[in-house]
Amino acid sequence: MSEFPWPAGSATGIGSLPGTDIAEAQRIVLGELPALPHLPELPARGPGADMIGRGAGFLVELPVQLYAGRWQIAARPGKDMRRTADLLERDLDQLTDQGDGFTGTVKVQATGPWTLAANLDLPIGGRILRDPGAVRDLTDSLGEGLRRHVADVRKRLPGATVLLQLDEPSLPAVLAGRVPTESGLSAYREVDGPAAATHLRTVVSAAGAPVVVHCCAPGLPLQVVRDAQAVAVALDLSQVKELDPLGEAIEAGLGVFAGAVESADPSRPDAKRIAERVATLWQRLGFPAARLPEQVVITPACGLAGATPASARAVLTAITEAGRRISEV
Repeated sequence: MSEFPWPAGSATGIGSLPGTDIAEAQRIVLGELPALPHLPELPARGPGADMIGRGAGFLVELPVQLYAGRWQIAARPGKDMRRTADLLERDLDQLTDQGDGFTGTVKVQATGPWTLAANLDLPIGGRILRDPGAVRDLTDSLGEGLRRHVADVRKRLPGATVLLQLDEPSLPAVLAGRVPTESGLSAYREVDGPAAATHLRTVVSAAGAPVVVHCCAPGLPLQVVRDAQAVAVALDLSQVKELDPLGEAIEAGLGVFAGAVESADPSRPDAKRIAERVATLWQRLGFPAARLPEQVVITPACGLAGATPASARAVLTAITEAGRRISEV
């Protein structure tokens, strides 16, 4: 029995898929990723299905609205929030109907606090990131919203284990002080690692489910992810430049969602090559082969919203086969 909250030899998607048909997307996920399916995200449906709008939809008592093409904190809930909530409800209804009787682990995704803070605007202008008090409020609000979301998914799929993925593509820029101000002429002050981990840990603790922190941007701060008490990190293997920090994180017990096939690769993905890429990295890190299928989940490098439907499906098929292959090593 694995100590991790997913079956050995698992593969899963990062979250987004092409198209606008949630019923078809959920069928594909349940069919192609039977060991670790996820709730698909379809950003092509427009506002409220995009990463920031969907993520902000989980906030409790912090309504948002679209203004001049950007999401900002609003005085009261309006049509933009209703649309966001309606899209999520439709998605969850499909998961409930198609996942009826499912007893494995299912993954749901939400935008993390730092990426929201770096992309949501205050009513007075500027990003939430500029105001530490507003960042704290956002973090607490998100933690409560995700606690409710996880509880809702558990009610809908009572036999399933829920795994929560926090998407944090902006985290490296937040830490490095590279989030630009509205003028573009300067950047917001950098946030130090301990503070970043504290806010992430607030959400992790509140969620009531094991959490994977996902970031496919360069400069992923593994120590922050570890200090946030996440069970795993999801990363793009092509962005791993130094092996020592990753090895230390694995040795400390962090699971790895290994982004081993490029999301935009137009060629047909090769399951054998994907499995060999992951296994070779594991060998270079010096860990026992028996731990590989337990501690590592194979994924695309990032979301698949920009792929063709046929290509996206081929990627999911290939990573599932690659997961089986690493189980046989």
